[in-house]
Amino acid sequence: MQLGLPFSEAGARPIPGDGAAPPSASTIAPVYFVRHRRARRYLLRVEFDGRVRVTIPRGGSRREADAFAQRHVEWVARQRAALSRGCFSADDRQRLRQQAQRELPERLLELADANGLSVTRISIRNQRTRWGSCGRDGHVCLNWRLVAMPSWVRDYVMIHELMHLKRLDHSPAYWRLVAAACPRYREARQWLRAHGPELR
Repeated sequence: MQLGLPFSEAGARPIPGDGAAPPSASTIAPVYFVRHRRARRYLLRVEFDGRVRVTIPRGGSRREADAFAQRHVEWVARQRAALSRGCFSADDRQRLRQQAQRELPERLLELADANGLSVTRISIRNQRTRWGSCGRDGHVCLNWRLVAMPSWVRDYVMIHELMHLKRLDHSPAYWRLVAAACPRYREARQWLRAHGPELR
C-alpha cells in the first residue's frame, strides 16, 4: 500500500522551557532545542514552518547549541528563503536527500520497534506521486521530501506505512490502528493536503 501525494526522531525530547527562543537566539527565532541520545554532533534543521530545530548530542549543552545556531545564521536564512519560494534548488535537493538517507531509516525503525513491527528493507526514493509505500514483504519506501516536513507530519507518514504491515487496506480497522499509533493523524493529513504540493 502507498500514501499518495496530492500533486524528529525517537530518543529526541524537547528541553523543558524551550518553547520560546532565548535572547541570544533571537537573530534566527523562532528556535527550539531537543536532546537526542544518539546524536553525535550538533544539528540544525529548518522546519517547513520556518522554525529552527537545534539537536543537542549526548554531553552537549544548551549554551553550545545556541552558539552553534548563531554560527549558521546565513545558512538558516537561505533555507527559509528556499522554503518561501516553495521549491528547492539543486543544492537544496542534494542536501535534503543526504539528510533523508541519514535520518529517515533510523526514525522508521524506531517507530516500527515502538509498535512491535519488523521492517525487512527501507528505500529512500525520489517519488513524485506518493509520500511512501509498504509492500507485503515488509519493504518500506519513503520519499526524501519527508525531511522538509514538520516532524509530526513525517512521523504520521511513516506510521501510515507501518500500519500496512498489519492491514494492507484502508478499512475502518486500518484507520483505527493509525489513530492508536498517531493521535494527530487527521491534522497531519490536512497538513499534507494543504502544503504537500509546495514540496515538489
